[in-house]
Amino acid sequence: MDIPTATAPAPTRRARRLIAGVDEAGRGPLAGPVAVAAVILHPRRRIDGLDDSKKLSETRREALFPLIQERALAWRIEFVEVEEIDRINIFQATMAGMRRALLALAPQADLARVDGNHLPKGLPCRGEALIGGDALEPSIMAASILAKVARDRLMLQLHDAWPQYGFDRHKGYSTAAHLDALRAHGPCPQHRRSFAPVRIEAEQRSLF
Repeated sequence: MDIPTATAPAPTRRARRLIAGVDEAGRGPLAGPVAVAAVILHPRRRIDGLDDSKKLSETRREALFPLIQERALAWRIEFVEVEEIDRINIFQATMAGMRRALLALAPQADLARVDGNHLPKGLPCRGEALIGGDALEPSIMAASILAKVARDRLMLQLHDAWPQYGFDRHKGYSTAAHLDALRAHGPCPQHRRSFAPVRIEAEQRSLF
């Protein structure tokens, strides 16, 4: 699942490098896809209030989401689905999502700054891994907001399909309420079988 690339008219002069910030949301949950976003901010379209998405309220993230989409030079959101996460593991799935998000940007970035300490292989440009980048680099802040809001919205849709798990409240993370629901109902198709609590529950049910 993905959201098409959006672009804005490029600056008339390439006097500066185009820097793409890359971040993800949803590596830790037991259910749902991981969301990855890449954003190239427009040098002349300021977006006030950018910050690490975890430090912003839901209301503020929702307000910034359309501003980023409107004012960024380019942006892309990729969802890496549960089937791919279970097939290649969550780390590799996240790296694949980052690479696909960067490849889909138009114009292409000259430099990718990725939040964390790992860089995906096969990037279309030079890359830098930046630990704590979502608190340091504005383009990573923007990417973290797009990824977080997009994933939270998707988890609300998954809640409509499987309301018994409470995805609208915990967004798939391993809260006590989610673990209780998992034990009561077993895994649904959106649960990550490669994650221990889901795998154990699925294996126990297969014995009966």
